[in-house]
Amino acid sequence: MKKWTRDEMARRVARDIADGAVVNLGIGLPTLVANHLPPDREIMMHSENGVIGMGPAPPPGEEDYDLINAGKQPVTLLPGGCFFHHADSFAIMRGGHIDVCVLGAFQVSGRGDLANWHTGAADAIPAVGGAMDLATGARKTLVMMEHTTKAGAPKIVAECTYPLTGVACVSRIYTDLAVLDITPAGLRVLERVEGLSLQDLQAVTAVPLMG
Repeated sequence: MKKWTRDEMARRVARDIADGAVVNLGIGLPTLVANHLPPDREIMMHSENGVIGMGPAPPPGEEDYDLINAGKQPVTLLPGGCFFHHADSFAIMRGGHIDVCVLGAFQVSGRGDLANWHTGAADAIPAVGGAMDLATGARKTLVMMEHTTKAGAPKIVAECTYPLTGVACVSRIYTDLAVLDITPAGLRVLERVEGLSLQDLQAVTAVPLMG
């Protein structure tokens, strides 16, 4: 089955981010979006560790590990970018000042519930961190993830079985197979990877799809 690459997924997410938006990218796959933002748009990238105005990842060999995002990855700073206290950063998130957050996920339900911080594994991270604040505080929450687990199980499910990060907070899902909108009428397929039928997509999605 053909799949979009991670960079293709990131490019597709970046295409939907509007000029002038303040954006937070979650740990993991979403961080790639920063490398694909359209150059003709002014987009302010925020990180919960207290940075705003981040640019793309630095070239190899030019990393500065005093300048990192919340996932401890080195980043660059655009002209006008700045640093501030961790508490101020969370006030931005909780105060509704983030236009878009892009988060990874272990599961997303058909009504937009998000589970992205804990699977019960022994080596799982111990706390939800800033994801709960972002999922509920951002004006729009997008999810970027693989469509299935490594074992082939659907990650888009009727009910999340992992602890929730947020309830009915996700509006759009970007996977390596499709782009889907969560609507009051159900899950609507906006795009599919080339050559993938709606029936084949439905076979790996545990929620009814609308074409």
